[in-house]
Amino acid sequence: MRALAILSALVVVRTASAQQWNDPRALALVRQATDRRAQQLADSALVDYQATAHGYVTFLAQLGEGLREPPQVVKADELALEVYWHAPNLSKQRIIGRRDTTLLPTDIQYHRDHLGIVQNNFPDIIRIGDGDEVQDVPNPLSAQGLSDYDFALSDSLRISIPSKVIEVYELKVRPKDDRQPRIIGALFVDRDNGQVVRMAFSFTRVAYLDKQLEDLFVVLENGLVGTRFWLPRRQEIEIRRTATWLDYPVRGIIRGRWEIGDYQFNTGAPRAMFVGPEIVAVPAVMQRSYRWPNRNILDSLPPDVRAVTAEEVRRVQVEARALVREQALRRAHGSALAARGISDFVRFNRVEGVALGAGLNGQLGAGFSVTAQGRYGFDDHVAKGRAELGWLDARGKSVRLYAARDLRDLGDVPERSLLINSLAAQEFGSDYSDLVRADALGAALSISARHLTWTLDVSEERQSAVALHAVPAYGRFEAPIPADSGRSLRGRLIVERPTQLWYGGIELRGRAEVRRVLVERIPNRCVADVNCGETDVVRGSADVDAERDFGNIRVIARTVAAGVRGTHHIPAQELVFLGGPVTAPGYDYHSLVGNSGVSQRLELQLPVPFPSIALGRFGRSGAAAKLVPFASVVGLRSASRVTIGAPQYQQGIDRIFARKSGFYPSAGAGVLLFFDLLRLDVARGTNNGRWTLSFDVNRGFWSVL
Repeated sequence: MRALAILSALVVVRTASAQQWNDPRALALVRQATDRRAQQLADSALVDYQATAHGYVTFLAQLGEGLREPPQVVKADELALEVYWHAPNLSKQRIIGRRDTTLLPTDIQYHRDHLGIVQNNFPDIIRIGDGDEVQDVPNPLSAQGLSDYDFALSDSLRISIPSKVIEVYELKVRPKDDRQPRIIGALFVDRDNGQVVRMAFSFTRVAYLDKQLEDLFVVLENGLVGTRFWLPRRQEIEIRRTATWLDYPVRGIIRGRWEIGDYQFNTGAPRAMFVGPEIVAVPAVMQRSYRWPNRNILDSLPPDVRAVTAEEVRRVQVEARALVREQALRRAHGSALAARGISDFVRFNRVEGVALGAGLNGQLGAGFSVTAQGRYGFDDHVAKGRAELGWLDARGKSVRLYAARDLRDLGDVPERSLLINSLAAQEFGSDYSDLVRADALGAALSISARHLTWTLDVSEERQSAVALHAVPAYGRFEAPIPADSGRSLRGRLIVERPTQLWYGGIELRGRAEVRRVLVERIPNRCVADVNCGETDVVRGSADVDAERDFGNIRVIARTVAAGVRGTHHIPAQELVFLGGPVTAPGYDYHSLVGNSGVSQRLELQLPVPFPSIALGRFGRSGAAAKLVPFASVVGLRSASRVTIGAPQYQQGIDRIFARKSGFYPSAGAGVLLFFDLLRLDVARGTNNGRWTLSFDVNRGFWSVL
């Protein structure tokens, strides 16, 4: 076997030059690469070769408004291939090893070509997904491609390997007509012999046959095998889908990653072995008996498999957006049903009772969209709604103008998913929401920079307390918080960091908000002789979540902190509300109320044996559950200088002033079941707390419930 000179060599020089489309130098290099690509197939020194390929095909689901958080791994397949090639252009791939693990119920089936590699940098006509996803796109390094694409020399670099220095040129590629099915991206070509070192590209929107396709990215890297031929070394593909009829924050992603090596040349492979489909598989029993270097597939998955967008793919996105009109890449939408979660369609709480809603989203073109959402409560007989005009550019900058009349929850973090809360409220009178009515007219600007999203939101609002209207099947509801009434000018600066790898392998997520509220004079609504003049309220909050794996044990730490100050009074709805399964297990919902508070929680997730359950075509649950011991403590500064707007709700007033300043610790244990989808917790608060039992869906799915 000949040595493989990998491209992890030293880059000596990199220079940038001004892009001039279709200048003689660029076109000469393209013609050389096109000719060389055809000549290599007939090169007498390369009659055939065989190699091995190792790869992963992973199916992921990305959830939540804005789709900023990393996707969840649903299913991961690990594959081992034998790769064969014979001149002039015969290819065969045999799947000799395959194993998978299912982390969430799914019945996904991959196209056959997703389970293999790309040979010879694609044929003259590019097809992906067995022709169901992308079909009949001309390869830029083909006779047709020379007339269908524009080319421009961009950068050059030198790669030093032990025996020589290689000059590589980068060629930008864009279609002459971006309304045709074409690719957009970059080619890296060896200057001396015209061989392709790397291809990285996406497609124009019209190239996608599957209308649910949002984006498709391909990265092919070749390595110098021996001293003459650039052959496949590493490949990556990412396919992203969203629904076309429903604007809902869920995206499906297929990621394929391959490493190719162990090349052997001119082995005498018979041409007869290339008859039939290009990608075949040995019997399933042989695939299962393949000896893998790692005991568990999850132990060997690439560490960045859950990244929102892989770094290579991100670069392709930037290149594509820079080379063609944005409209050539933007998915065309008409009108679609819109919702941030299931509860936007139906919910139940103590204020509205059963509430039904729906929304519509329409794309106006040039990045503009309009969204309208409405909901009607059958017990309070009040309609709520929100209308929004938005603009979003290709790099994530957005502007929104909105008008809303809705109910707003007062907690800094939710203590229960909305879906489970609706069921618990309707059946048992357990409503983990403290609502206030808010009429708002405002504008928001969002900018993404350095993995952070900055949002400035300015609005004029009128807030007021709400009343009880609903009756549960069993039990009774507690009185709502007596929110103060008044008109205010509100400004909010929000900084969000989606979950990303940090120092020491820690997955870190965070959100911080600074809010300034100028409240009008509020007469005759004071507690404890507070001056009721016009007041200036400043409020800050932060929510930081850090997670890290230590072998099979996952350690999770979450900090929630908030504080408020006012020049005179503080409206009740601006206070800090803690208590419940997330911020203070073992204490009643929002029973820890004050001017400031910090909740610190630490938990471990330990795998334990548990029966596996068959789910038909959706797979089987794993033969394990997770035991979750946890502890938390809340530091509270009690409420003072508070004004209220509904003094008839004495129970709500008592809740505001019930707890003194101090520390409120608790401890408990939980269990995660059935793909970690369901969670059951038992906890005890040790400072005038109690035993509590909570059941919910995994918190990773709350954003779409």
